[in-house]
Amino acid sequence: MLGNPTRELPYGIGFVMIPSFSMIAFAGAIETLRLANRTSELDLYRYRVLSPDGGAVRASNGVEITPDMGLNEASSFDTVLVCSGTDVQRYRNKAVDSYLRRMARKGAGIGAICTGSYILARLGLLDGYRCTIHWENLAGFIEEFPLIEIANELFEIDRNRFTCSGGTAAIDLMLNLIGRQHGHDLAAAIADQCMHDRIRDRHDRQRMSLPARLGVRHPKLLAVIDLMEKNLEEPLTRTDLAQNAGLSTRQLERLFRKYLARSPARYYLELRLDRARLLLLQTNMSIIDVALACGFVSASHFSKCYRDFFGRTPRKERGVPPEFEATGGPAAATGAA
Repeated sequence: MLGNPTRELPYGIGFVMIPSFSMIAFAGAIETLRLANRTSELDLYRYRVLSPDGGAVRASNGVEITPDMGLNEASSFDTVLVCSGTDVQRYRNKAVDSYLRRMARKGAGIGAICTGSYILARLGLLDGYRCTIHWENLAGFIEEFPLIEIANELFEIDRNRFTCSGGTAAIDLMLNLIGRQHGHDLAAAIADQCMHDRIRDRHDRQRMSLPARLGVRHPKLLAVIDLMEKNLEEPLTRTDLAQNAGLSTRQLERLFRKYLARSPARYYLELRLDRARLLLLQTNMSIIDVALACGFVSASHFSKCYRDFFGRTPRKERGVPPEFEATGGPAAATGAA
């Protein structure tokens, strides 16, 4: 169980801010704690915002926040949350690493909002724990940390480790934590204040359903697309896709043309290229390994398809944002074709 409701109050939570953090996830988490104090009329939670050197940190939307203190000034907390967002896989900071390891040794709860799971995994702080991460980072995370138990859940609470997929899921993670510590009635009252129509369970899906995402409700077409998404590394043939859905290949072609204005082959290729782009941006995999992981038989064929679709080569896709150069992060990931 995360946290102890009988311990002395307030319960201390430190937010470690990483450049390009997700503002919506951070705001959702900290506002839920604020509302817990306001709704209960008690000082249940004490929260502080931290940065490596105490300086301002810019979110992915360009807004800067001023932390309460640097890590060298931070006292112990019951729980420490890493808040990050885009390009987290390139971020390195010795002060952050040593602080998180030190807090873990002291027995503090260690958590992550949005893509913060990547930093915890790199430090070995998720070894032996179940975790989650934003769906967009899931493929890259699995490739980078194949031995870690990763789930496509809204959030995960595993003993004194807890992770969140990001966005408004941060609200649900905090509501579940508050409910465990102070009861469901308080959590429900806070959700009502947030106009959050229900407290979602960790098993609630991260992404919108296929019908909602595509604006399509044809069951056989959706079944084929679901099959495509589950078989990107070893793409199925058009005949296999049609047979699995109980269609002829001609019927399959007509469905894709009617509802998605493209052929099944083209749609399948776009899915594979989208996955490849995520792997290029989020991992250090070589270009040939990315190609093979997305069902391409050669780096040259992959590069041509990638350039035709995105207007740039896989090599040019990889770059380093200025804020990571300033923090001493490594050069952009490179891959040999």
